[in-house]
Amino acid sequence: MAVLSTGIQQLLRTLPKVDRVMAWSDLALGVDGYPRPVVVAGVRAVIDRLRGEVLTGVLADVPEPARIIALIMSELEFRTSRSLRGVVNGTGVVVHTNLGRSPLADEAEEAIHSVSAGYSNLEFDLENGERGSRYAHVEGLICELTGAEAALVVNNNAAAVILALTTLAQGREVIVSRGELVEIGGSFRIPDVMRQSGARLVEVGTTNRTHITDFRAAITDATALMLKVHTSNFAIVGFTAEVSIGAMAMLRPETGIPVMLDAGSGSLIDLSSYGISGEPTIRQYLEKGADLVTFSGDKLLGGPQAGLIAGARRLIEPMKHHPLLRALRMDKLNLAALEATLRLYRDERRALASIPTLRMLTMTGGQLVRRADTICRKLRRAIPDSVSLVKHPGESSAGGGSFPLLQLPTTLIEIRIGVSSAQQIEAALRRPPVPVIGRIHHDRYLLDVRTILDRDLPALSNSLAEAAKRCCETVR
Repeated sequence: MAVLSTGIQQLLRTLPKVDRVMAWSDLALGVDGYPRPVVVAGVRAVIDRLRGEVLTGVLADVPEPARIIALIMSELEFRTSRSLRGVVNGTGVVVHTNLGRSPLADEAEEAIHSVSAGYSNLEFDLENGERGSRYAHVEGLICELTGAEAALVVNNNAAAVILALTTLAQGREVIVSRGELVEIGGSFRIPDVMRQSGARLVEVGTTNRTHITDFRAAITDATALMLKVHTSNFAIVGFTAEVSIGAMAMLRPETGIPVMLDAGSGSLIDLSSYGISGEPTIRQYLEKGADLVTFSGDKLLGGPQAGLIAGARRLIEPMKHHPLLRALRMDKLNLAALEATLRLYRDERRALASIPTLRMLTMTGGQLVRRADTICRKLRRAIPDSVSLVKHPGESSAGGGSFPLLQLPTTLIEIRIGVSSAQQIEAALRRPPVPVIGRIHHDRYLLDVRTILDRDLPALSNSLAEAAKRCCETVR
């Protein structure tokens, strides 16, 4: 065991004990209102951290009591703050899975508030005065917006796929192209989903090329579905061939086998006029011959977490009566938000203006330059002189497993705080009550104005000021 130097031993002896710190009158004034066990744990954590800094040579002198108290108060604030909280998304990834995917429209937020605090008609038919279905609140809207005969919602798209496969193909075969056996975040793989549903996977074609003849040759009396999976989070380029929904649907008259599509993100508006192409709408998929389409509510749709199922009534009705549906059902808050979001889509212009995800995706380069100017002007009024803002051109991405090759032109704001490194700034901005999440590129800490919401600006100003204070303390 290494022998500690005399200086380190002296510093360790100088560090106050936990019980001594707890007896400080100045600390008692500051921690009034905190539960005593929390205060004790906070004090112990700070003393342990200071001891570690002494042992590693980071700390050359024991801090004054006032500084120790400040560290304890910061620790207590951290320990008692909510674990799940809002952040400022400065990454430029519009549908950021780690940051909660799509922010909600004001109308969806209001809908959640209207049903969250009291009772609601979640499963009560107000017209007939009888028990109703929670799915009735959104089924008509989904059918109206997609042209489907019937619709159903569950808690996410993975659940939608599992419910559909379990109901329609358990114990039978489902044909899928090898090039579409995708894996998304969290090691969620199509073959694994197949096994959980009880369906048997039949792979056809090769990784880069699959033809309609491959599907035709694989159909047997045991075939329940032909499944197409939208490769929304990667792209295969070069010598490729894939079977379209329309081509698969042409086999239905001779085989009677339904065509199911896992659309992944799923869009209700054609965004090609905004330079965002390659993602057909759900209506287009159904018109091309898909019998059943599943898609997410919190990606391109711009709503809450949900899995939407749209298509033929003969396929969806059995799902409504499957025992698994109860385990996968949506709660009242997400249903309220989904209904409000879907209602916005009745007017495309209103949807583009009101749904944050659509608004951010369709911003032009010129709009983002002007937005950066406005943000910088507002921030400079509130942040300390030690923080400087420098604008740069850059690129954003759609995220959320959609448009994997799409790069959108944007404007970036580089944050500089004194002589602090990009890594120090990044760490400091994760500590305030409202953390700021940006990106580091070429040793520069950058915020993308595309994903900074108007409501974020006051919090962003406060967080920058707090980060500047932390960085200056680190330098000292």
